[in-house]
Parts: sequence; structure tokens; C-alpha cells
Amino acid sequence: MKKILIVCLFALISNNILAQKKYEANWESIDSRPVPAWFEDAKFGIFIHWGLFSVPAWGPTAKDGVGIYDRYSEWYWKGISDPNRKSYAAFTKFHNNTYGKDFQYQDFTKDFKCELFDPNEWAKVFEDAGAKYVVLTSKHHEGYTLWPSKESWNWNSVDLNPHRDLAGDLMKSVRNKGLRMGYYYSLYEWFNPLYKANVNKYVDDHMIPQMKDLVTRYKPDVLWTDGEWDHPSETWKSTEFLSWLYNESPAKNDIVVNDRWGKETRAKHGGIYTTEYDLVHDQNATGMEINHPWEECRGIGSSFGFSRNEMLDDYSTSEQLIHILVDKVARGGNLLLNIGPAADGTIPVIMQQRLRDIGKWLKVNGDAIYGTRKWANSPKVDKDTKVYFTAKGKDLYVIATKWQDSPIVVAGIKIGKVQMLGFKGAIKTSIKGDKLTIIPPALSPATNPSDYAWVYKIEGVL
Repeated sequence: MKKILIVCLFALISNNILAQKKYEANWESIDSRPVPAWFEDAKFGIFIHWGLFSVPAWGPTAKDGVGIYDRYSEWYWKGISDPNRKSYAAFTKFHNNTYGKDFQYQDFTKDFKCELFDPNEWAKVFEDAGAKYVVLTSKHHEGYTLWPSKESWNWNSVDLNPHRDLAGDLMKSVRNKGLRMGYYYSLYEWFNPLYKANVNKYVDDHMIPQMKDLVTRYKPDVLWTDGEWDHPSETWKSTEFLSWLYNESPAKNDIVVNDRWGKETRAKHGGIYTTEYDLVHDQNATGMEINHPWEECRGIGSSFGFSRNEMLDDYSTSEQLIHILVDKVARGGNLLLNIGPAADGTIPVIMQQRLRDIGKWLKVNGDAIYGTRKWANSPKVDKDTKVYFTAKGKDLYVIATKWQDSPIVVAGIKIGKVQMLGFKGAIKTSIKGDKLTIIPPALSPATNPSDYAWVYKIEGVL
């Protein structure tokens, strides 16, 4: 009993010390805050790009000869306004032919009605997909907010169409499903007069108060910033805000932030590190070693916002998406997979179908994904890898993204009971030295446990 009391007292003292730690407004202090454990356990999240750009819902595609960053439909306003962008000709041609040269971007507000938006239906789709957290664009670079922000008076979803607190409504439904919920927030606004005239006043009077309102009002689990590249973090007063977030805000204990806090901060400062379509500042991140909590974000198609211009070939298949998830998790990361709802509030059926397939696979194989970490002895992952590894507790998971009848050899394993997740039959193995050989079973359509990837669980070897 005395020993138990001592352990409990030590735990209380440790928690009290952590609770009392104050984070100062400098990167050394801010970076010392651990990323909350729930994030690395979650592994799979849903990104949602939704805003006025969902009305035109158009962006160039690969057939237009533009790179991935120029295909984003959520950049529509910038696309029709900036002659220096490679996609300017494609955007302006579509806009002028469809709406006319005199049609202003602000006029899209009348058609952002969201009349079919049911947050409970969305939350069910995310739950069925096997996602553990959701991140919604509270405000993209256009400056239009999905909550009643006083800093964006008459440029938000409550003052204008659809006259709803979209951010708050979805937060309630997502959390009712037991999922974590957070928000994307753009630091800059393309055409905000205050930003263009006086960035320091914009930060003090608009951006910081607006972010604090978002956090205080909804207590999000994630604050996913973007649009940081115009200025260094000192201009954005990022460390000052983050010290408030970690020390004083009502979300301070569980909130996760990313690394987009200034033009110098990606993969260096903040919280989790981020890649985007396997790129970090145009550097190919495929197979990259990232020894820090991190997350890949990408669309199911080649745009984050819904693009009516995309064809079937512009969308990743269910198999490709599941393999992407496996790759990121095996390398120690998360996947934040984006959907782009339509202006009426519906999730395009092709996106629902992809999410359902991922959820179906995770129902069988989720034990190899959720709560796992990168295996310390994993062979280096590259573009040709077909066998991946994840670890949890004393168990090792071997994930084959291509079925093979030939044996799978796992080095560094001397013992272990092996099963295939979802398969009721026995798995034959042999051990020679420090190598475990797994003999794949003969499967039929009736006994095949899942599509796209197969998982062998080796118990009690770590």
C-alpha cells in the first residue's frame, strides 16, 4: 500500500510540474512542447476544403499542362486575378466564358447556400471511413470565414449565405461521434485591404484576435495554419500566439498545431511537420526519413477544393489511397486525406466511395494502423516497397500491399505467433537463425479478408 501511495504521489507531482510549465515566446521554448499523444495514435484524418471557392468549383488539371500547385480550385480568386500565375490563362478563360468579365468573386456568396448540408451525415461518413480526426477550413486565403467572426464582418457564413455557423455545427456532430475536430486557418488574406496596406496592424487587429476567437469559441483539437510564406514568423507574431495557446487557452492541453508559422518554419518549428502531395517546399518527400511527428495532406483528386473539371483519372483509386495510408504510417506519419464538398453541402459521391473503401479495409486491418509506430528495424521505404512494417507494444505488423504467393522473410525475428488479420485459417511459418519466414495462405474469394493490402500480425516479438 505504501508503494502504491508513493507511485500515486510521484504521478501527481509529475502532472503538476507539467501543468505548471510555461512556454515562452521563442522557438526553443515552443518547440519543447511535446505533440499530444492522441495525434500519433490517430493516424488517419479527414481534411475538408469548403468555402466560396466551392461555388465555381473549378481548377485546371494535368491536361492543361500545369503543376500540382496550380490545379487547386480553392485558389480560384487568385487564379482570375494574378497574371503572374501559370494558371491565370486557364482560370480567366473559364471565368469569362462561364460568368462574364464583369462578374466579381464576391458575387459567389449568393450561391453558397449549403442547403443540403447535414453535419450528422458528414460525421457518419467520416466515422465509417475509419478517420479519427477532422480538420475543416475555417478560413481560406479568400478571408471568408465559416463561423461568425467579427473580424470578418459581412464576409462570413452567418452574416451572408448560408446564414449558418458551419464550423460550429460540424464540430458538434463530429465530436458526438467521438472523433477529434480542428480547423485550418489561413494567416494571410489575398485581398484584405488592411493586410495589403499594413501587415503589422493586420496581425495585431485582425489575425491574432480572430485566431484567439476561433480557439476560445470552439476549443479545437487541431489548429492547422497555412499561408505563412509571405513573411517570417516574427512578423506573424507566431511564438507570441503559441505561448498564449499553450499556456492560457482553453485548448492548451490537447491541441495540435503544424509547422506553418512563417516562411522559415516548415519542418523546423511548431508542432507536427507537414508534407503536401509528397512535397516539402517542392522537395520530393517520397521515402523521406522524418524523425518527428508528421502528417501528409493531399486531396483524393489533384485539388483540395471540389473541382468539376476533374475526370476519373484525376482521382486516386481506393487501392492507391490505402497504399498511401500504409506508406505514411509505416514511416511514422499520419495521413490527412482531403475531401472537397460542393456548394450545396453534399460530399461528392466518388469521394464518399473512396472513404467507404478505406473504412472497410480499416475495419479488418486497423490494428496494424491505429496506435502503431514506425518499426525501429524496418528496411528503408522507397517507391518500390511492397512490404511495410508497423509496431505496437510487443507486436509487429507486416503489411503487404501486393499479394505474393512466395514466402515473406522478416529479418531480426527469432520467435513469434503469426496470424493474418481477418483470416481464420492458420499461417505456416519457419524460423532459421534470426529470420522468420511467412508462408502466405491459399485464399479464395470466400476466405480473402480484405482487398488492396494484407496484414500479418506477429505477436510478442518486440
